[in-house]
Amino acid sequence: MTGYLVSDSRKVTTHRFIEMKQRGEKISMLTSYDFTTAGIVDSAGVDGILVGDSASNVMVGNATTLPMTVDQMIYHARAVVHGVKRALVVCDMPFGSYQSDRKEGVRNAVRIMKESGCDALKLEGGAEIIDTVKGILDAGIPVMGHLGLTPQSINKFGTYAVRAKDEAEAGCFSLVLEKVPATLASKVTANLPIPTIGIGAGAGTDGQILVVADMLGMTKGFSPKFLRRYADLNTIMTDAIGHYVSDVKTSSFPSADEAY
Repeated sequence: MTGYLVSDSRKVTTHRFIEMKQRGEKISMLTSYDFTTAGIVDSAGVDGILVGDSASNVMVGNATTLPMTVDQMIYHARAVVHGVKRALVVCDMPFGSYQSDRKEGVRNAVRIMKESGCDALKLEGGAEIIDTVKGILDAGIPVMGHLGLTPQSINKFGTYAVRAKDEAEAGCFSLVLEKVPATLASKVTANLPIPTIGIGAGAGTDGQILVVADMLGMTKGFSPKFLRRYADLNTIMTDAIGHYVSDVKTSSFPSADEAY
């Protein structure tokens, strides 16, 4: 295992997430949507990988996450699972796959788990989806909750403004708190037995998650307050590709040594 600050190469499980909270160890999570990126993220030592419906924005170019389908999420999750050895892999259930009917939600949850091979699912929402969450849990599927700013509800609420709820889905192994005021996120974290994963919720949560393309600097024009860019891959990739184009145009690539 070559991960930074990671000496335990055992597979991370939902139970280990809870154990990490109990011993005060912070939980690191990032998103991934493909085999190659997931393998790099996993080998760097991240504890959990979210196959987010943010693939709609990052991979497809949609303005919102709403267009993502169950089939698309299974495709991305299966690719990620193939690249991961250690991290816990959580897959988002996309908009429309669980909100309207408990039976449909359970059926879609079972299908995603079976066809992707992921370790758990994430659902956005509070009290309004508790019945469906319980049905999914009864089917033996671990669930990560998601409260605060819930992108799938953008049309309902009309804005990405800060929203916070203090309900925690009964039986969830973890809870994402998104764009929740730091003081509130800290209070929720202190009062829950399950770990909280923050994004724009301050340092008082049990862990943190960012979109991998954002924190690596692949994207531009998206700079929320909570985003820290750890690299500038956009510039690095653009320069490398530009050099390649130049080498092709000037016939300096391929060289004699690079030909069969």
